[in-house]
Amino acid sequence: MKIVLAYSGGLDTSVILKWLKETYQAEVVAVYVNLGQKENKAQVKKKALKTGASKIYFVDAQRELVRDFFFPVLRAGARYEDQYLMGTSIARPLIAQKLVEVAKKERAKYIAHGATGKGNDQVRFEVSISALAPGIKVIAPWREWEFQGRGDLIAYARRHKIPVPVSADKPYSVDANLLHISYEGGILEDPWEPPREDMFEMTVNPEQAPDKPEIVRIGFKQGNPVSINGRNYPPEKLLGRLNQIAGRHGVGRVDMVESRFVGLKSRGVYESPGATVLHLAHR
Repeated sequence: MKIVLAYSGGLDTSVILKWLKETYQAEVVAVYVNLGQKENKAQVKKKALKTGASKIYFVDAQRELVRDFFFPVLRAGARYEDQYLMGTSIARPLIAQKLVEVAKKERAKYIAHGATGKGNDQVRFEVSISALAPGIKVIAPWREWEFQGRGDLIAYARRHKIPVPVSADKPYSVDANLLHISYEGGILEDPWEPPREDMFEMTVNPEQAPDKPEIVRIGFKQGNPVSINGRNYPPEKLLGRLNQIAGRHGVGRVDMVESRFVGLKSRGVYESPGATVLHLAHR
């Protein structure tokens, strides 16, 4: 049995890798899709192999994310519940596409993901996978195993000596790519608890942002942004540059309680500096 796993190197997917090997006695092939995350590639590879992966694929899909997924959303002016710029939503089908490509190459009949049983990601992954490869079966450990929360995962990781970047005092989950960073769970489950300032990575606190404004001119061609202040950039570089400019001015923070596809409410905190500027400029 061979399972292709969507792997990030974080708490959930590290535990899942070990759990899949133990539970299914399977060969696990890890797939790390680079959408602009900052993890060290060598460290991710070392950790995956040490945790039990037979091999790991690194797929760079940054340009595809911005050009083929974000730009159509931008042209449509689409925002979820008028606030969330869907940085995670539109990335999941792209990751699913890359998982299917690896599964076909490896002749694997199973794909596993780390989405929980209460959120939208499970739907994004599984609908995409079934559309692209109806014969592949999906394994969703969060719907199968006995763990009740991330505290159980941290304990499991410690028992199996798996290093994880989450501790009991910092138990929220993080999803990062070129479009945004999202924070959910843990201390953020309480909607009255403000996010900690040390949590944010892409934006400075607006109170600490420069008092002097910075003028930014965005050039568009056929509805797609192509330049900043007269200088042309490829899609992923343009968004990365805007993340730097807008981030240092504290632009693009969102803290909201949103409706999930499965019928629950969930609190999400987001940073989307460059995408926020592009949405406003396009509008």
